[in-house]
Amino acid sequence: MKPVVLTCGEPAGIGPEIAARAWAALADRIPMMWLGDPRHLPHGTPHRVIETPQQAAALSPDMLTVLPHTFAAPATAGIADPANAQGVIDVIARAVDLVCQGSASAICTAPIHKKALKDGAGFGYPGHTEYLAALAGRTDVVMMLASDQLRVVPATIHIALSEVPAALTPALLRRTIEITQTGLQTQFGIPAPRIAISGLNPHAGEGGAMGVEELAWINTLVTTMQGEGYDLRGPLPADTMFHAAARATYDAAIAMYHDQALIPIKTLDFDKGVNVTLGLPFIRTSPDHGTAFDIAGKGIANPSSMIEAIRMAHRMATNS
Repeated sequence: MKPVVLTCGEPAGIGPEIAARAWAALADRIPMMWLGDPRHLPHGTPHRVIETPQQAAALSPDMLTVLPHTFAAPATAGIADPANAQGVIDVIARAVDLVCQGSASAICTAPIHKKALKDGAGFGYPGHTEYLAALAGRTDVVMMLASDQLRVVPATIHIALSEVPAALTPALLRRTIEITQTGLQTQFGIPAPRIAISGLNPHAGEGGAMGVEELAWINTLVTTMQGEGYDLRGPLPADTMFHAAARATYDAAIAMYHDQALIPIKTLDFDKGVNVTLGLPFIRTSPDHGTAFDIAGKGIANPSSMIEAIRMAHRMATNS
């Protein structure tokens, strides 16, 4: 099995330390290689530097396999150095090249600090996902948050709640459903996915009493796509979609906006949620948290989400 490539992320954040701890937990089961500057690993991390990704194909239970990428400066925990911004960006691009060339099975990205990248290197993307989409040819992508208890996709993401009704169009929701279905089939090994669709408004509009979008077009789109062979249910009231009995009836849920999707999964499985980008021509996962500058370098960062992200990337690669 080809290795999962772990990007270093922001070297002043918790990325290097949770990568090292995740490797320690999974080294005897999943081949992986860390792509970054060895100076940024926690002091004392047992590691071996390789020259080519092919050298990382075998399991390395005794030492973390490192494909080196030299950064401009050392890292000080908790303080982003603008000199390292370009290195963070270049590592992401290099990881994409590795997986697209077939040298890696998947990418698991550590958290980046978007302001640091913008200030230090003029990074012109809202975040990881948009940059990865650009590297892949600006393909349509969606963000899935996944754990063993729930998979959920927000149709709209990082916009103000007041902007959601205008941004949420039939074309956007259709494309989100299509990408989610394809991802579930090709990367999660679910031949006939069951997908639940939330309403936009409280009680899914309650027949127009609490909003009209469901009556105006969401109902029609769901019915149309059901006729095309999609196993959809909804639009459903979001407040009754996420309890255990409801979750047993679908393989993934599509929510209409950011918090409608992220609140349930973070409530159910805060430490083990994984960010998955669907729609890319390669597998990408990431822990569902940020750089955590306030605890970086203290040895207390919880690696659970990184561990789950690596496991999920490996599973998805096996299913593909």
